[in-house]
Amino acid sequence: MYQYDAYDRALVFERVAQFRDQVERFIAGDLSEEEFLPLRLQNGLYLQKHAYMLRVAIPYGTLSAGQLRTLAGIARDYDRGYGHFTTRQNLQFNWIELHQVPDILERLAQVDMHAIQTSGNCVRNITTEAFAGVAADEILDPRPLAEILRQWSTINPEFLFLPRKFKIAICSADEDRAAIMMHDIGLYLYRDRQGDMLLRVMVGGGLGRTPILGLMIREGLPWQHLLSYVEAILRVYNRHGRRDNKYKARIKILVKALGIEAFSREVEEEWQYLRDGPAQLTDAEYTRVASAFVPPAYAHLADTSLAYGTALADNPHFARWVSRNVMPHKVPGYTSVVLSTKPGISAPPGDVTARQMDAVAQWSERFGFGEIRIAHEQNIVLPDVPKEQLHALWTLACEHDLGAANIGLLTDIIACPGGDFCALANAKSIPIAQAIQQRFDNLDYLHDLGDISLNISGCINACGHHHIGNIGILGVDKNGSEWYQITLGGAQGKHSALGKVIGPSFSAAEIPDVIERVISTFVRYRESEERFVDTLQRIGLEPFKERVYAGQPA
Repeated sequence: MYQYDAYDRALVFERVAQFRDQVERFIAGDLSEEEFLPLRLQNGLYLQKHAYMLRVAIPYGTLSAGQLRTLAGIARDYDRGYGHFTTRQNLQFNWIELHQVPDILERLAQVDMHAIQTSGNCVRNITTEAFAGVAADEILDPRPLAEILRQWSTINPEFLFLPRKFKIAICSADEDRAAIMMHDIGLYLYRDRQGDMLLRVMVGGGLGRTPILGLMIREGLPWQHLLSYVEAILRVYNRHGRRDNKYKARIKILVKALGIEAFSREVEEEWQYLRDGPAQLTDAEYTRVASAFVPPAYAHLADTSLAYGTALADNPHFARWVSRNVMPHKVPGYTSVVLSTKPGISAPPGDVTARQMDAVAQWSERFGFGEIRIAHEQNIVLPDVPKEQLHALWTLACEHDLGAANIGLLTDIIACPGGDFCALANAKSIPIAQAIQQRFDNLDYLHDLGDISLNISGCINACGHHHIGNIGILGVDKNGSEWYQITLGGAQGKHSALGKVIGPSFSAAEIPDVIERVISTFVRYRESEERFVDTLQRIGLEPFKERVYAGQPA
């Protein structure tokens, strides 16, 4: 993984000193709340319902064992013993004292981490899929270009005050596991017939009040033009993006208003001033960054082993976990393991305790090469686990409440912190998620149902990605009380789709029954091993609506 150089460290430590001074001035009354607001947002600090929240950057979801131990220490020393992994692969601490934030940032800086680029109207944390560099279906490793984007965008003076937050993701696998089409800029990296690296550029994606799938603006962009082309897009957005209405300030609204053809023309015109200039990437620069992502010293392992095969045959619980939580690896004898942070009623989705973080850090060293990934589904990934050590890892994961065999199943719920914490939320998310998990606690039944994604957002900002869940739940305010709107048919990946609202909203108490009716309708109409989304596409919304609203007044 990428290691900071002297420039990176100098920048981050200077930022810590700068913010320490700003915090002291604010506490002393020398800065107003209005003046302090953009300063704290630029350092990942939000004011939530009950306390400050600090969002720590985990660029493209990758961190080392030492960095995870530092996060565990911060959770113990400055928070309430846990952190929350987000859908942008970052980590949130929800109970932070303002005067302690500079000390926390300094501790992060000591292990090459920061909280820049996680808040405010800037280019947000660059993301890619959690299996980058190891996935069996990967065409190219997207991490060097993700790192180049991170360095370029971290403190770019031209784009520190964009009309609205701006999100970029990149992937290079047959399956899009980074939700590319949901981003302001989505990048697919691939090779042409001559073996040259090219980019397919998507723009205008995003969730929130107006969910829109990204549209292709450029095919076959040579990788050397990555920064200049992204800059051209950002310049057009910065010039035309609305600043009078935050709900209409996203690039998706601009693209929709101008039309993709007109927007493309403006970008191409702007790009002519930038191409082949200082932002042009060179082979030397790519090699410099890519040298940090050299594959580790993999052992020559057989793709199967007697001990592993015996464990699969002897223990059906282990076999089930392997079938859901273990992913193919490009190197024979190795796998990537997803540790579920969705144990059900015992902990909210995405929450991980300091003890669990310490354990995962230890496992990453014992069973891999000291590297951990965070998935946008809020789960933890160990990217390089030998097959013969899977049973030992599974045993430890179960002991630490990280061994749920539910990846991709109904209870693998994506959920934002919701009204329990967030000042923006209309309704709670965590109790809804846990009520559903409690209702569907039979793993045999869940495995029979197969792949179903269920995502929950506490407000229309859609931090829980409810629009692209096969089943989406949105918290809405109805006369000062919490209600929930249901969408069906969302999907992520290369066949992304936006869910459709099925009808009037429901109270919190009704939601488990509603989801049960949705699932029972699926089971009734399902053919063979058909997936939920395929059944829905085949029969349409009406059978689900009829069942969900049966007995209710018209």
